[in-house]
Amino acid sequence: MASTDFPQSTPNQTTRALLELRNLILDGELAPNERLSELAVVERLGVSRTPVRAALQRLAEEGLLEEIVGGGYAVKTFTERDVHDAIELRGTLEGMAARFAAEHGASPVLLAKAHDIVSAVDQILDQATITAQDFERYIKFNEQFHKLLIAMSGSDLLAREFDRMTRLPFASPSGFVKAQLDAPQARLILTLAQEGHRAVIEAIELRQGHRAESLMREHARIAHRNLRYALANHKAIRLVHGGALIQAHTP
Repeated sequence: MASTDFPQSTPNQTTRALLELRNLILDGELAPNERLSELAVVERLGVSRTPVRAALQRLAEEGLLEEIVGGGYAVKTFTERDVHDAIELRGTLEGMAARFAAEHGASPVLLAKAHDIVSAVDQILDQATITAQDFERYIKFNEQFHKLLIAMSGSDLLAREFDRMTRLPFASPSGFVKAQLDAPQARLILTLAQEGHRAVIEAIELRQGHRAESLMREHARIAHRNLRYALANHKAIRLVHGGALIQAHTP
């Protein structure tokens, strides 16, 4: 049987091709700038050309692949400036979400959930030692908090744009948190982030739109410090999902 003679494509095959190919890229199994052809991916994943073609196109739209003149794709690389800009863009969207929530009035249910998350993170930070498991719990709560913030905005358009741009994992709110696992200032950075969460919720409740926006944009910039630390520490950058795609600046 020829390598491309697979059963007819199904939605499940397309999803499988997309997820497997995305993981190969983000886990560093496919090297930055590595060229990919449809046929090579078909042989590697064991699915037909139609779902592979769809997966390649989707990953190009997400920014993980770039089309090559003459056909095929290459694994995208990102400069430190690219990641810096992505963090700024996320902060802008989250700042807008916080302002919308404050100006329009956030759902009491969502605010209550946000307070619960802040309390749960307080319990983690109050411990004498923060373990790797605690970091995983912190990341889970952090992701939940930022999703709640977007939901509080009440804007479907903003939510769609936020979802689209945070498909790049290092642009997400928790993209560089795990890189701080062994950092000397890990507790301080997590504490600063937690105070940012607390302050923005207070501003939203007080209907202080501009303050909420400013606080959230500044909160996102904590990731800049985490980015610099990760790029200077080989062990830390390996903890960042998709970190292999980021090329450190060289003078």
